[in-house]
Amino acid sequence: MSDSTAPQHPVDPAPRADPRQRWRLVVARAADAAPADDFGSAIATTALPLARSAGVSARPRISFGAPLPVGMAANGELIDLVLTERWPVWRVRAVVDDVLPPGWRLMDLDDVWLAGPPLAGRVAAADYRIVLSGEVPLDRVRAAATALLAAERLPRERAKGSGTVAYDLRPLLLDLAVSAGPPATVACRTRLHPELGSGRPEEVLLALAAQAGVDLNPIEVIRDRLLLADDVA
Repeated sequence: MSDSTAPQHPVDPAPRADPRQRWRLVVARAADAAPADDFGSAIATTALPLARSAGVSARPRISFGAPLPVGMAANGELIDLVLTERWPVWRVRAVVDDVLPPGWRLMDLDDVWLAGPPLAGRVAAADYRIVLSGEVPLDRVRAAATALLAAERLPRERAKGSGTVAYDLRPLLLDLAVSAGPPATVACRTRLHPELGSGRPEEVLLALAAQAGVDLNPIEVIRDRLLLADDVA
């Protein structure tokens, strides 16, 4: 039998180095910042010894805490990087700072437990700040916020596909407050739940406006912080 007809066996891929360290980045993103894919691509081209996933794709182990809606600014997004070597904080910071896409800013980073649960599964809530335009009847809106938090249920509808679905906003709303400003601002904490879904700041604002019987028009919505399960507890 010639070599051309001999059984062919797949070549074993080069062994991958074991993970040794996990860094959790806290980053800010402008509303017009480059997308998350650009961040991942930029980090993947650096000298960081990124661990890679198993399988044919062998993707760098870069994990984002929660998707951020297009056009929304953020001040406390969480991103995990898993490395195959232990690096000091100054070295990781220098590499990341050097390749951040436009509109991104590194605020902090922590050397977290390598064997801890995946980041996405730990994110349980988010803090949003909604900046309002025009004159706002503060007493009326604050009374409405108190009423929403005291309610047992907040039946709402949200768009899904070509129709709408009914849901209860109340279990997704953890906190709500109104500040005078100027400009007046609504701060809300909403749950990110694997079964109930996510509380969206625009839906909280609509419920607040309906309860107060006034129009509330947002200038800007900022996600100030992602909270892990321990933070919410």
